[in-house]
Amino acid sequence: MFDVEALIQFGGLLLVLLAIYGQTGLFFCFFLPSGALLFMAGVLIASGQFAHSFFALCSLGVLASLLGNVTGYLIGYKAGPLLYRRPDSRFFKKQHLTAAENFYHKYGSLALSIGVFFPLIRTFGPIVAGIIRLKFSRVVLFALIGSAGWILSFATAGYLVGSMPFLRPYLHYVVMVVILVVSVPIAIKIIREMQRK
Repeated sequence: MFDVEALIQFGGLLLVLLAIYGQTGLFFCFFLPSGALLFMAGVLIASGQFAHSFFALCSLGVLASLLGNVTGYLIGYKAGPLLYRRPDSRFFKKQHLTAAENFYHKYGSLALSIGVFFPLIRTFGPIVAGIIRLKFSRVVLFALIGSAGWILSFATAGYLVGSMPFLRPYLHYVVMVVILVVSVPIAIKIIREMQRK
């Protein structure tokens, strides 16, 4: 899972877009490394090893994220109460849904734009918005703002790193650090919340 370069070389831009869509729209895809894939795609474009433009990556990435958010919202809108009653399984944990709901109540509508920067919130935030019946136009607006910020920042960071050849030998470590920096704070928050309860 950490060898995102091999994943991209195998699946191309379509794999990156499917990971973005899946992680932002389908609750059983919360584990997909879309942020790492996005970052690495930026690296590979900068170093000339990916036959796609930076503009295509960013514009299609924003579209995939927006469509994922809309899908998540519709899932929450239609099946939200069922998800809360659903027992935990390998691909679904109620605590992820609860963490997204707490995040949403803390930050309000901005949770949809801020939440895309946090892996679990990225997946469950739109579902919570659907469950509480947030106005659809508001969801689209904030999801678009958040998606643009997330996609552009991760892809640009990757592009900048890819433009520095001296970092190439340490690329796998850079990707792991990016994944950990994004994932660890939310994991600590969830663990503390569970301990408090």
